[in-house]
Amino acid sequence: MYLGIDVGTSGIKAVLVSEAGNLLAQGNASLTVSRPRPLWSEQAPDDWCDAAEAAIMVIPADLRAKVRGIGLAGQMHGATLLDEHDRPLRPAILWNDGRSFADCATLERRVLQSRTITGNLAMPGFTAPKLAWVRDNEPELFERTRTVLLPKDYVRLWMTGDKASDMSDSAGTLWLDVAARDWSDVMLDATGLTRDQMPRLFEGGQITGTLRADIAARWGMNAVPVAAGGGDNAAGAAGVGVVRDGDALLSLGTSGVIFVATRDFRPNPQRAVHAFCHCLPAMWHQMSVHLSAASCIDWGVRATGTGGPAEFFALAEAAGAGTGPELFLPYLSGERTPHNDAHIRGALLGIDNETDPGRIAAAVLEGVAFSHADGLAALREAGTTVEQLSVIGGGARSRYWGRILAAALDVRLAYLEGGEVGPALGAAKLAMMAATGTSAEEACTPPPIAHVIEPDAALADRLTPGLARFRAAYPALKTL
Repeated sequence: MYLGIDVGTSGIKAVLVSEAGNLLAQGNASLTVSRPRPLWSEQAPDDWCDAAEAAIMVIPADLRAKVRGIGLAGQMHGATLLDEHDRPLRPAILWNDGRSFADCATLERRVLQSRTITGNLAMPGFTAPKLAWVRDNEPELFERTRTVLLPKDYVRLWMTGDKASDMSDSAGTLWLDVAARDWSDVMLDATGLTRDQMPRLFEGGQITGTLRADIAARWGMNAVPVAAGGGDNAAGAAGVGVVRDGDALLSLGTSGVIFVATRDFRPNPQRAVHAFCHCLPAMWHQMSVHLSAASCIDWGVRATGTGGPAEFFALAEAAGAGTGPELFLPYLSGERTPHNDAHIRGALLGIDNETDPGRIAAAVLEGVAFSHADGLAALREAGTTVEQLSVIGGGARSRYWGRILAAALDVRLAYLEGGEVGPALGAAKLAMMAATGTSAEEACTPPPIAHVIEPDAALADRLTPGLARFRAAYPALKTL
């Protein structure tokens, strides 16, 4: 059996899978995010470790004893600064933190070839601008920084004592030469850092170390190998078999992502498309990234006073898609693709005397779908062809939302059995590759398709005017 651990933003998920890829058990533990100032988003690194242990201990002891390997996945871009004793110097600055927006422009002025090296725009979500902000605003902490790790790699350090990372997660730092799959000395120097402060690099299915004896004893396991793993989106893709050129998925987690695997490096930074390494050797991927997806559902539940997501989706379905004047812009934490705007915030427009919770719920689902339509358009402008998306993440539970998404994006959606498990499943499969030498083709097979949603032409026609208004609303909102 193989254990996958996903260090998410709202919680940690641990899953146990068999060699055949079947889900045997899982555990979850919640996390909280601190937002002490506007644009800030932080977490205490040790909370990840505590939550990881709590999630793992939910899995029955007799199954934990059979684990042969562990893989890690996690939220990308988070800056975890460690001192000479490998202790955190401050709370980790997360992927959806926007404070370093000004540092992005400075970084690109300092390194004119940054987009060529990294394949990406400098965005405040990435790790390098965060360190530039720390250098300029917390210079004493910056001087004491001996190592910078991503969130899942801090958990790895706690588990194994090793400072290591994988290519897919490291590509999101803005310190990686993504085509060469190696640290860029030029980009590191631009933020006052060196290779000595970076973890060692591995492909996702390679062993980075073994579980420490004391933790193994506490978890009732052997000192098993730990795989490099992957960033959450790349690991999620590996879990559902998105490993060949042109394979694509839609992830509906806290954030939303359209992910397309590519056999070569295909950047398109002008439209804020991400181009990163995959967690598999000699593979890359493109992504459109939306900072709010399922988080908008959580907001909608609170705003409408409903009892939870299921009731919220039911309200939306009863109201009907594309039938009201309400328009929701889902920029609760800013936006990446295609706007790269850390300052933009959400809006609910077009409300009138007839607006009720149902129509608000419908507008929220449509707004997130329109945001993804913008992202897919940016991918298509780069020459990417997408006809089908495999759907993963917590938002995959709603078929009604799927009908709206399929119509707005004009693509077939394939819902996979166990697809809601997400990146933890891919982490477990990468652990299998590391422990057994199994190839990606053998380990990362897609789960069976549970159901398919085809684009509904009539629904697409009803949504088209709303999409046009949605695209006109962003520049108007930006002027405010």
